[in-house]
Amino acid sequence: MKLLKTVESKTKIRFQDCDPFNHLNNGSYINYFMNHREDQLIKHYNIDIYDMAKRIGKSWVSNSNQIAYLKPAFLMETVTIESQLIGYDSSNLKAEMRMYNEDKSHLKAIIWCGFTHFNLLKQQRETHDEELMGLFNNIINPVNAEIFEERLLQLKRIKELN
Repeated sequence: MKLLKTVESKTKIRFQDCDPFNHLNNGSYINYFMNHREDQLIKHYNIDIYDMAKRIGKSWVSNSNQIAYLKPAFLMETVTIESQLIGYDSSNLKAEMRMYNEDKSHLKAIIWCGFTHFNLLKQQRETHDEELMGLFNNIINPVNAEIFEERLLQLKRIKELN
């Protein structure tokens, strides 16, 4: 079975996550991105990070986030969130996630998230096993940018062309 390299889901922006102007609160974007990624890891790659933590004491911890807010997401608006693995090594992952309006005609936000594989029992960095490295090798979908700002400019240029 061929695994998807970019996964996608839709969700509604909820009242408790908005500011007084009915915009998605800047701090809530990360929650929407993380909830999407966790659900998609289960759905498409059979990785439940919470079950994994409970069963074998290993999971991933967030080590960095870079986010750009481009257009507001509004209360009760349906948004589409895409994500993909853009980098990995023996103990780290980097994912790019993008939030669009429902039909993906407007990019609202982009985030790069870094994660470190972590052994909760030993309280130390963990190395990805061969199975995980094989999965990452199959689903990696790198972008043509070394730094976040370069990627942001690429996406803005794509928008100008459309």
